[in-house]
Amino acid sequence: VQLVASGGGLVQPGGSLQLSCAASGFTFSTYTMAWVRQAPGKDLEWVSTSRHNGITLYRDYVKGRFTISRDNVKNTLYLQMNSLKTEDTGVYYCAQGSAVGPRGQGTQVTVSS
Repeated sequence: VQLVASGGGLVQPGGSLQLSCAASGFTFSTYTMAWVRQAPGKDLEWVSTSRHNGITLYRDYVKGRFTISRDNVKNTLYLQMNSLKTEDTGVYYCAQGSAVGPRGQGTQVTVSS
């Protein structure tokens, strides 16, 4: 299993970023996938899930601001993040199967003015 997240960066509050996660080594289309993040000094926390059957789930604090999607042809998971807040800062990872599943390289998101 290889998962490589990208697309992070420095953005001002209210800005947007789109994260991508390139997956390989497994049949992506048959797996539920999740985005998780680790804020500075805090534990890893679940952000959003894309189930293989099309159902999407979101943590309350990102509902209406973040959108998870996937491209099963490109084996890629996405997270569109709008109206970013300083508390969204952290390292974002994609995980296979569930929020506690295997996760690979993360991408740093910093929201700051």
